[in-house]
Amino acid sequence: MMESQPLQDPTAEAHGAAAADQAGAAAPPAVVPGKEFTRTCKGLVVVLIGGYVLLQLVPSSLNYLAIVPAKTIPFVWTVFTAGYIEQVLPGAIGSSLGLLFCGKDIEPVWGRKEFLKFIILVNSICGILAFCIAVALYYVTGKESFLVTPLSGFHGALAGFLVGLKQLLPNLELPMCFFWKIKAKWMPFFVMCFSTIMAFIVPDSINFLPTLLSGMYVSWIYLRYFQRNPLTGLKGDPSDDFSFPSLFPDAMRPVTDPVANLFDRMLCTRSKPSELALPVSDPTKASRRRERGERVLEERLAAEHTSDTEAPAHTAED
Repeated sequence: MMESQPLQDPTAEAHGAAAADQAGAAAPPAVVPGKEFTRTCKGLVVVLIGGYVLLQLVPSSLNYLAIVPAKTIPFVWTVFTAGYIEQVLPGAIGSSLGLLFCGKDIEPVWGRKEFLKFIILVNSICGILAFCIAVALYYVTGKESFLVTPLSGFHGALAGFLVGLKQLLPNLELPMCFFWKIKAKWMPFFVMCFSTIMAFIVPDSINFLPTLLSGMYVSWIYLRYFQRNPLTGLKGDPSDDFSFPSLFPDAMRPVTDPVANLFDRMLCTRSKPSELALPVSDPTKASRRRERGERVLEERLAAEHTSDTEAPAHTAED
């Protein structure tokens, strides 16, 4: 079970919160990286590895589990199952490792129910978009390969996890190779650029590009407008750090901001401003709301930690 965040003494925490409300002090970091893999992620890894093993034992099952655009109309369920089917061993291993390492940081904050809902939603929408894009590419290019190539994989949800880490742990350094590390807030941008470049270098990899980009975009919209933010207790995260222009590094902002702001207005219109969380025009109120959200989050993690520690004690007494 995931270790809970360190908690302060309740009395001291109450006095500290009151002082912060009066002074309008900046909120401390709300989330710390996880240290253990969660049971939910381990169970999903079994599903991914099991799907790969099934394809090796029964190759014909690929037609009934992956998206084959020419056959999707009778086999509609494939848009929902394709996200959990890895066709090659490197894909199964990479998806499993990505799920374990991203899930240990995300699930304790979101909760198991919200974590699973996010995965199911992103994988399902990515499956629908992958089918639509493949059909569109067929009509544009006339290549039948877009209709008969099986599409599947967990990479859409993994791309969504990167957006989730940008929200929760923007300054977390993720290892890329040997000595090189990159902050979580830049990972979506890096993966987007790398995948686009690889699509031109390795033509077969273009099949992964629509799912990756769809996973990022769907996750961005969902986390920004529809998920209840664990740090504030309110729906959505309309802060500047989670806007479309913030996808790009600061050095590129003078060039990318005009186009990014246009896309932000077109694709991320704030249709329900009354439900959104932090009013960025008032830093003091924003800080107080964030602190209240952190206290609620700490209380929930403390309750889970207490239940986990009491359960073995009761078992030993019995």
